[in-house]
Amino acid sequence: MSSTRPTLADVASAAGVSVSTASLAFSGAGPIAPTTRQKVLDAATRLDYSGPNPLGRQLRRGRSGIVGVVVGDSLGRSFRDPVSIQVLDGLVSTLGPLDLGVLLIPGSNDPAGPTVDPLVETAAMDVAVLLWGGTTDDPMLEALRRRGIPAVIVEGKRSDGVASVGIDDRGGIRQATEHLLSLGHTRIATVTLPFNAMRSEGLVDEGRLVHLEWEITKRRMAGVTDAGVTPVATYETPASLVEHGRSAGLALLDVPDRPTAVACQSDLLASGVVLAARELGLRVPQDVSVSGFDGLDLPWLAPDVLTTVVQPLAEKGAAIGHAVEDLLAGEHPAARELPVELRIGTTTGPAPTV
Repeated sequence: MSSTRPTLADVASAAGVSVSTASLAFSGAGPIAPTTRQKVLDAATRLDYSGPNPLGRQLRRGRSGIVGVVVGDSLGRSFRDPVSIQVLDGLVSTLGPLDLGVLLIPGSNDPAGPTVDPLVETAAMDVAVLLWGGTTDDPMLEALRRRGIPAVIVEGKRSDGVASVGIDDRGGIRQATEHLLSLGHTRIATVTLPFNAMRSEGLVDEGRLVHLEWEITKRRMAGVTDAGVTPVATYETPASLVEHGRSAGLALLDVPDRPTAVACQSDLLASGVVLAARELGLRVPQDVSVSGFDGLDLPWLAPDVLTTVVQPLAEKGAAIGHAVEDLLAGEHPAARELPVELRIGTTTGPAPTV
């Protein structure tokens, strides 16, 4: 038996049809009689022919069938964050029926390293998705523009010619902060996501605020000030992880004149602050109130249930997928902004009396 892989021409010859007719039988497109299609498929079975080469089919279509997803962080950190997982699940579930696959492109862990991953410059992709606060002057976006690859920016600054998907996180944080004010809190601190690619960690002074570049962090900080609050302290974290929230909580709460409330930019950071409060012997919410953002289910935090701003994570992933679908259809999708809502839990209560 020959070890040579049978070709479409071999199948056509065995079925007694032309190569173009055999091709139609596999593509499912164009006029071909059911009996003729079955004759071709039977011949393919006899010859153990699995179908046309997918790479060749992609080249003929002028598409790779791949959507590049730049996650904006290391994959290790991204897959520890339920927010990333749920959004990616919504995205992949939407792209699958469109016969589109996903290429995950990590962000750099090294601020001194290249600003553009080599895959962004070279990998085959039909559309790129920039997750988590891409800006319109992002070098990755510029690299994609040079290649002529359309892009979807997620939670970044809107720009003409670039599709965008986001949420009303600024309004959501404002609602959470107003909720704290309604409970009588005046000494409110905030725990933030990274300011920029440096991913620094620690208390922030006025000089550091000028380096606030990433759109998500910027909008969520603006939501606090929209409520009329100037934080008594701001703590920047390098990523949305519980351990960074704990470090922030220890720094903010283990001081004589501590804040009575902490507004956090993610639920994982907020849960870390709650754990730090417990470690310090503080009661939540009697001694300190804590609010988060995302609406995650965190049963391991029991008996506490976070007061949080709920965002529609799976729906956001699906919205990204539909924006990709529009771009592939040659349309320019309208900007999509999904609503959020405040959900009151057990971690916020009246400000303690002095």
